[in-house]
Amino acid sequence: MLRTLLILAISLFPAMASAQGFQVGFGNMQQDSGLPVEVTADSLSVNQNDGSAVFSGNVKIVQGEMHMTANKVNVHYSSAGTVGIARLIAEGDVLLVQGKDIAEAEKAEYSIEDGSVRMSGNVMVLQENTSITADEMTVDLNSNTAEMHGRVKTILRNQ
Repeated sequence: MLRTLLILAISLFPAMASAQGFQVGFGNMQQDSGLPVEVTADSLSVNQNDGSAVFSGNVKIVQGEMHMTANKVNVHYSSAGTVGIARLIAEGDVLLVQGKDIAEAEKAEYSIEDGSVRMSGNVMVLQENTSITADEMTVDLNSNTAEMHGRVKTILRNQ
């Protein structure tokens, strides 16, 4: 038994040592960043001068199979000449669900144009029998992959 634990610890050591760039799968479906984005919230504040919008209170964002919730979401629109949302910045109790995978953090920035989500602040990912924590995670919704950075910790469970 002790030998098995030692072998397991040695085999995990390289992954722990290179924790600055731990890559995992995230979600089980291709995400189409061209799909419409639906936002629901308790309130909306719009600034006509700069065209910004802030959704607050029980914010829920849905785009295809991707769901995100947060306390507050700042909407940044595309540059002049194009129509639509370029990115969303979510703050406070952020939860991202893609297929069966769930991630939570203090803050998330969703770039709709390139289909990526950068989560930061006490990031935790739950995937079936595995949980992973890190300081930061970047999710590529097009390839369903994520990269964890900064003090990565994982707990591996047997079936």
